[in-house]
Amino acid sequence: MEGLGLLQIAVFLAAAAIAAPLAKKLRIGSVLGYLIAGFLIGPYGIGIIYQLYDVQHIRHIAEFGVVLLLFLIGLELRPKRIWSMRSAIFGLGGAQVVGSALMLMSFALLLDIAPVVALFIGLSLALSSTAFVLQVLEEKGELNKKHGRLAFSVLLFQDLAAIPLIALVPLFAVEPVNGGGMDLRAAIAAIATIIAVIVFGHFVLNHLYRLVAATKVREAMTASALLTVVGVALAMNHVGLSAALGSFIAGVILADSEYRHQIEADLAPFVGLLLGLFFITIGMSLDIYVLRDEYKMVLAVAACLVIIKMTIMYLLGRWRGLDNAMSRRLAIVLSQGGEFAFVLLGAGVMANVLEPEQAKILSLSVTLSMITTPLLLLLDDVLFNRNRRKDAVRVFDRPRGQKGHIIIAGMGRFGQIISRVLSARKVPFTALDTSAEQISLIKKAGFTGYYGDASRLNILRASRIDKAAGFVIAVNNMETSLKIAKIVRDHYPDLPIFARARNRRHVHLLMDLGVHVIRRETFLSAVELTRDILTTAYFESDETVNRDLDRFMEHDRQRLYDDYEHFTDIEKLRERNKSAAIELEELFAADRKGDSHSG
Repeated sequence: MEGLGLLQIAVFLAAAAIAAPLAKKLRIGSVLGYLIAGFLIGPYGIGIIYQLYDVQHIRHIAEFGVVLLLFLIGLELRPKRIWSMRSAIFGLGGAQVVGSALMLMSFALLLDIAPVVALFIGLSLALSSTAFVLQVLEEKGELNKKHGRLAFSVLLFQDLAAIPLIALVPLFAVEPVNGGGMDLRAAIAAIATIIAVIVFGHFVLNHLYRLVAATKVREAMTASALLTVVGVALAMNHVGLSAALGSFIAGVILADSEYRHQIEADLAPFVGLLLGLFFITIGMSLDIYVLRDEYKMVLAVAACLVIIKMTIMYLLGRWRGLDNAMSRRLAIVLSQGGEFAFVLLGAGVMANVLEPEQAKILSLSVTLSMITTPLLLLLDDVLFNRNRRKDAVRVFDRPRGQKGHIIIAGMGRFGQIISRVLSARKVPFTALDTSAEQISLIKKAGFTGYYGDASRLNILRASRIDKAAGFVIAVNNMETSLKIAKIVRDHYPDLPIFARARNRRHVHLLMDLGVHVIRRETFLSAVELTRDILTTAYFESDETVNRDLDRFMEHDRQRLYDDYEHFTDIEKLRERNKSAAIELEELFAADRKGDSHSG
């Protein structure tokens, strides 16, 4: 077959476009929607995509979504954060994999399977689905809760554990085939490749992104981000390692880069689409004939898989200090088999560890276990919704003193002054600017800044605007300033906006967009310079000058807001300017007269 035609591509896109919104409306989760849609259009459903080869072909493409997802996860994890999570990653994650593998192995032994093969099956099924779980937790808004963070730690350990498992598959074979396994030379090559990726990412990648950003070509930045992931994936595959691991390492390396927000925003749409495609292909692979002929075994394996993993994770959750509700949620989200199970089972067949029919039954059981996760979460919502809402506001989910960060759009002289004060006060902020040179200067000065266009909604989302305490518009360009103000106000109407304005018209245009805390960039500095002129060149007293300037600022501020009603009528504003000038002279004269009477 020559690949997918336009009609087949259209079917996949239609399935993705319809499944997710419909599933969300039915409250079953987009992942389950994708699985059902995949089954319906697949070779065992209606048969719109009728050749099994198409399923495998498109899955290889869709699996790149998992690779991109792990790259974005890496972007969120600075090395210091990984180190701080080591107890949860290696303690909880290790306990989950070992405990689940041994229990599943015991079940396999009851089916009269050889011990070494039973161990392989137990290890394969012990791994949960990273893409599946993260998607579900994100949809439920639980990724940042305590059980969500622990689930992420377990998934991270599983992803790391999958790499040596894939390499060691031939060791589980009852009758090993020749040419399998990873010899010493291959192991050295793999370690050297990982070191090369780390060195290249640390010393070269950031400089390359800086050169690309200097061109101000948005497509070039997107292409560079994709090339990074593809290049690392190719290097890892070449030495027999997981592309997912390589992309995760590359993401961690770039976690401290000033370009990470831009990279995340550029890749996010690809991740969402490819992950949807990945779950559709899993649904398409659901072999109805195997289910018909071996339904008792498939259902028994799937039920055993879910029950064992739920039991293990619930007990581990309680061991880590979670209450009953949080432990239950943790157990449910990690109860399914994962995408690495498909990889390991396929490798097991190739290495003569498993019979093809065994692999089909196990793969189908893993698919069914994925289907149960959103259903169990829905059931948990229905039965324990009240308790879960109470748990959602527990103190450990909201750190004390956490008020959110400030986002500063524009790091010119105006934005830098704000950032200096916030930094001195230890107020967290995320600074965005579209100038690579400006970001570089800011970093050299010791401040934190990121390359990114604040007028793009996906950049704002990458900057975690939904968690921000305030938004500062400090860009120099009036048109860009208004564009940013509109997009922030439209999508985050409750977020306080603090804006810099070039002139009075800019103020009025910002007010028209619902922004009310506005400061003209030259107004106060001009007032201060006037103060110096009057006291130094004309020797007027500080008391008189301060009073007149306070009067002027009060009068000007009142005029500014009064003029808003007429700011589109130029002639009307001119008339008001003349009358305001006369009014100000009269106010000064009245003050002078009051001084003479009091004297």
